[in-house]
Amino acid sequence: MKVADILAHKGNRVVTIKSDASVRTAVKRLALERIGALVVSDDGEHVDGIVSERDIVLALAEEGAEILDPSRRVEELMTRSVRVCTPEDSVAHLMKVMTLHRIRHLPVVADGRLVGIVSIGDVVKNRLEELEMETSVLRDAWLSSH
Repeated sequence: MKVADILAHKGNRVVTIKSDASVRTAVKRLALERIGALVVSDDGEHVDGIVSERDIVLALAEEGAEILDPSRRVEELMTRSVRVCTPEDSVAHLMKVMTLHRIRHLPVVADGRLVGIVSIGDVVKNRLEELEMETSVLRDAWLSSH
């Protein structure tokens, strides 16, 4: 199974935010969209960074509520060195990358352009569906042999 298969099932919509947006706006967007991360992109096509719930919580722990001041910008919190994947990457590869680097969201990039995002939830859902299918095939094979 490949990343392209996950995107074909879930869609390729990516919620982005500009680097000069306020942290407060990012918090509102995360809540409104009910998601855990926003891809930071000033042009909507290239990945400039990513800002996650974790980034915001860490900033709150270090700086307190001041981080929500309207003057504070996403670029102050965002992760700039973003790991990405391609539509051709295998889901098994994603599981390794996400586990090894303790990340929960991977933007999907093709030809240098943002084409989707995959979360750890997407990967787990995909793996559960694969296991259910394998179980069904094995059950059918066992029943037909008895």
